[in-house]
Amino acid sequence: MDDIQYTEQSNRFIRFADNECVGSSRLYEVLAREVAQHEWLLSLCENILKGQLVPNLLFAAVHELLIQHSADELATYYPSVTKYPKQAEDVFPSFLAFCHTYESEIRHRLKTRRVLTNEVQRCPYLYPIFSKIQQQKKRSLGLLEIGTSAGLQLFVDQYAYEYNGVSFNPINASSVNISAAVESDEPFRLEATRPLEIGTRLNNVDLTDEAERSWLNVLIWPEHETRRQLLQAAMNEVNLNKVTLIEGDGMTKLQELVSRVPEAEMLCIFHTHVANQMSRPVKEELLKQVERIGQTRDVFHIYNNIQDRFLHVDLYQNGQLTALTCAETEGHGR
Repeated sequence: MDDIQYTEQSNRFIRFADNECVGSSRLYEVLAREVAQHEWLLSLCENILKGQLVPNLLFAAVHELLIQHSADELATYYPSVTKYPKQAEDVFPSFLAFCHTYESEIRHRLKTRRVLTNEVQRCPYLYPIFSKIQQQKKRSLGLLEIGTSAGLQLFVDQYAYEYNGVSFNPINASSVNISAAVESDEPFRLEATRPLEIGTRLNNVDLTDEAERSWLNVLIWPEHETRRQLLQAAMNEVNLNKVTLIEGDGMTKLQELVSRVPEAEMLCIFHTHVANQMSRPVKEELLKQVERIGQTRDVFHIYNNIQDRFLHVDLYQNGQLTALTCAETEGHGR
């Protein structure tokens, strides 16, 4: 690893600690700052697939192996593995030793795995948008999700929600109860006269595969037990047979995927916290593709992390664009 590569990798971990971990995961914050100064650990990440989130991938690879080797000293620092974890400030020597012991297994995962967006907690900011679209268009929705989000956000209609402590339950009660805080200068009211009607649901992760389910679980940070419970509850509750799984790059297959959504359904293309794994040219191409689709049929594009962290809704109707910025979204949907 040359000096430029070392600096780039190091900066990725520093940014991860500063922007993602502070106030969310003390364990990963400590580890990220230590890894940023350790050339051998940074060199482990040299062959990660292009566009992947390097710190997330390294820590998930270690997390998965640690669950399999829970007798290791490192496990005593992970809340996801032990009931009474030790202080995160002392974790690094055990982490380094674990990485040396399981170097080949870690390298294999880093070369073959991807960071998957698995956050069902983000559904509270999708539900009001989909509900409003259905109310306005008086049509069932055809949901096409770009990126590997496990398909669980495609079941946004099957969960129960709580906003600022006030419950909002769709007609069909759910054992998956998701709460979120809404910060606004105006009162937040969720108006839904009827439950969401979703026809087509397109996605590309097979949750009947135990290896996929395991990987989704370890991508959740060790301290985030509520997220872990929500993921398990959602995977157990939803009917995965209602999702059409499409393997391959959602970008290159977008036109083909759109053709699978019947014209009678209101087409909604969406992705949450996926675009940060795309290069700028890929982001620009995605927007151009959606624009081309919008010249042939009406389409809503719901997304964040292309221009900024805000949640955007672009509507192409009769070929004309109406763009709305809705809110700023916290990374894990809180």
